[in-house]
Amino acid sequence: MITEKYEDVLRFWFPSQPSPDQAAMVCQWEWWFRGGGNVEIIEHFSPLLEQAIRGELDDWSHQPRSRLALILVLDQFSRSIYPDTAQASAQDSKACKLVLEGIHVGHYEAIKTPWEKTFFFLPLGHSEDLRNLELAIKFADDIVQEAPQEYRALLEFSAAQARRHQDILTQFGRHPHRNKALGRQSTLEELEYLASGQLVHKRSMPSHLSQFLSET
Repeated sequence: MITEKYEDVLRFWFPSQPSPDQAAMVCQWEWWFRGGGNVEIIEHFSPLLEQAIRGELDDWSHQPRSRLALILVLDQFSRSIYPDTAQASAQDSKACKLVLEGIHVGHYEAIKTPWEKTFFFLPLGHSEDLRNLELAIKFADDIVQEAPQEYRALLEFSAAQARRHQDILTQFGRHPHRNKALGRQSTLEELEYLASGQLVHKRSMPSHLSQFLSET
């Protein structure tokens, strides 16, 4: 029997209030984007993802924070549970729909912290539709302008990542790193990109941020 509620998802993904300490937020960012929670997600949240896939959690979309939790399950947990497979991105269209609906009904505006807002719109950045990427960049830029000064360097990196994804999508019309998992034939240009070691989602933080990781 599934006992996890949306609050459990949010408590796991956002374990504490945002810290004013830049080093702490850099470490949290690394945890989010480098699979720090993967083992726990696989162990504790795999059944919840299957529920979400079947539509059994759709009522979570009725309120802002429960919608955010559902977006996290479909967008982030799927990538942790099914890495390098077609299932990793199979829920992207549903997650994008939840984001766009959430923007329309005011749920996005009701989310308060820059980190929660980032993960609310993040499925748009995973999309292979340029219109969604453009919207993700707009929201990322807005968050940079609205955020406290101590968070801006990290959020500027996030906005830069969205732009690089847009560049890749403009160049190739898709995300080449998914080709193998999705059974798509890569072009010569895509193979060169994949061999370059410059994949956007694996890009390291700039030194003024990554220095904090070596201090922990």
